[in-house]
Amino acid sequence: MRGLSGKVAIVPGGSTKIGQAIVAAFQAAGVRVMVADIAPAAEAEGVGFQACDLRDDAQIADLVKATKSRFGRIDFLVNVACSYLDNGAETSRADWLTALDINIVGSVMLMQAARAELAATKGAIVNFGSISSRVAQTGRWVYPVSKAAILQLTRNQAMDLAPDGIRVNAVSPGWTWSNIMDQLTGGNRAKTDAVAAPFHLLGRVANPEEVASAVLFLCSDEASFITGTDICVDGGYTAMGPEQAVAAIPQLMS
Repeated sequence: MRGLSGKVAIVPGGSTKIGQAIVAAFQAAGVRVMVADIAPAAEAEGVGFQACDLRDDAQIADLVKATKSRFGRIDFLVNVACSYLDNGAETSRADWLTALDINIVGSVMLMQAARAELAATKGAIVNFGSISSRVAQTGRWVYPVSKAAILQLTRNQAMDLAPDGIRVNAVSPGWTWSNIMDQLTGGNRAKTDAVAAPFHLLGRVANPEEVASAVLFLCSDEASFITGTDICVDGGYTAMGPEQAVAAIPQLMS
């Protein structure tokens, strides 16, 4: 894709499966990357690591400073990091505030800290929404609410950062082979695909690399006139609506 080689990205959450796929895709496109995470990640050619808790403004400032010092510029922010704290209707105030601080506020503070650099390079921000932002899910409140808020944040950021030449978009993955799926199934990808199949027109979960491709597109010059929008990388989840990929009428007649 045009306009990626030689650029620099910060990827909070870059140690996760999805984050690693994004970092690898950026590397292949000639983008240098600073991974920011609370979990360690190996450094490599063109890839650095900075420990960063997005709830700490001082750590965010250090992240931006370290990226500029090492790579000389900042072009992209890709906000993968998130919390899955969620006990539905019983979620405590402390867990609500922790999750929202990580999922929403932390990315805003990073944008504030990096805004001058992004404006200088006419950069781009990619936020992470979710299919969870569009539908009710039994027993889940905090994560879906935070993801819905991220989509509104994306629109607001796109409007107010446009004069700086900064584009802001989001990707909303469907079920994806990610850290949480790996943990819940004990590493059983086949089981994950089987459970997800009825909810996705394509009958499986996404590979992290498929989500990464959408992120790179939104950062590239191919998306130069795209801002304030959301790409659903969801295998048809949101297109299906409440029905599954089976004929409903025969079920009524049986």
